[in-house]
Amino acid sequence: MITVYGIKTCGSVRNALKFFKDNNIDVEFFDFKKETLTQEKIASWIKKSDINILFNNKGTKYKNLGLKELNLDDQGKFEWLCKEPMLFKRPVIEFKNTLVVAWDEEVYKNTFL
Repeated sequence: MITVYGIKTCGSVRNALKFFKDNNIDVEFFDFKKETLTQEKIASWIKKSDINILFNNKGTKYKNLGLKELNLDDQGKFEWLCKEPMLFKRPVIEFKNTLVVAWDEEVYKNTFL
C-alpha cells in the first residue's frame, strides 16, 4: 500500500494525489492537520531519507517560527519535526520500504508506474 502524507491544501500534495488518481493507483492519505505522527515513525523516515530532504527550510512555517536564526542541527530538526509536522517537505510518500519526498512527476513515473 502507498501512503501519502501531507495536507490537502498543499499544491504539491494535490499534484501527487492527482497523479495517483489519474493512474488508477489506490493510496491512503494521512492528513498532518488531523493526525499525529509518532516519533518512531519520524525516526524511521530519517533512516530511509536524509533529514535535510524531509525538513522544509523554505516554507512559511519555518520562516514564521524564526528557525533560521536557531541554526538547527539534525537533532534540533528532528525535535521540531516531532512538534510541528508542517515543517515536512510535502508530500512524503511511503511505498514498500522507501520514501519519496516532494512532488516530481518524473520520479513518480519511474517509481510508481
